[in-house]
Amino acid sequence: MIASGVIDQEKFESLYAARGGMTPEMSALLTGSNNGALTITRENSGFLLNLLWGLGIGNENTILTEGPMNSEAFGNDPSRFASTGGWSLSVGNPMDHYSAHRFVTLTPEQQELVERVAKGIYRPCCGNSTLFPDCNHGMAMLGLLELMASQGLSEQEMYDAALSVNAYWFQETYLTIATFFESQGTPWETVPAQVALSAEYSSSSGYKQLVQKTAPVQAPSGGGGCGV
Repeated sequence: MIASGVIDQEKFESLYAARGGMTPEMSALLTGSNNGALTITRENSGFLLNLLWGLGIGNENTILTEGPMNSEAFGNDPSRFASTGGWSLSVGNPMDHYSAHRFVTLTPEQQELVERVAKGIYRPCCGNSTLFPDCNHGMAMLGLLELMASQGLSEQEMYDAALSVNAYWFQETYLTIATFFESQGTPWETVPAQVALSAEYSSSSGYKQLVQKTAPVQAPSGGGGCGV
């Protein structure tokens, strides 16, 4: 992504220098290749959020060019959203890279899988699914889904991974959701990822309704807000 300009290496490294610097693992993920399987932790969740955001915005996909991001309802102008206008770590205008690079090539079946799973994954910072990636978390999740589909993961594996990632990016939210299910007699580990990630629990409106029934659980900061 550095070679294409989706990520400006100097900008990216400067951002993290101000946050205490990058670990060797972070540097390898940013500049290396063949890094093996991604492992997300509380410590690197914010870094991976930005890295996957770059992948999501830059990778060529009809979700970006033919989906809600580029619909008449929003003036056919995808530059107006936080996930595009807020991407300040590229070389030049971020829209020069919007769906412009073939980082991950999907078969028609894999593309269909990404679209199907994206429709079912919501995020508590807004009311949209990953099919409408108008913020950084949505765009990063799109990048992750593309990556997983290209590597042959099943639909269930993609949902399970997405729930784990969302739980790092929104730690307080998912601790609260887990507490709610436990209070209803349902162990969190038995809740299907499709249910936990649905609009009923993981959208902003769904979560607001849930906290009327369960007090929010305090947690350390995770993946950060809707900006770099």
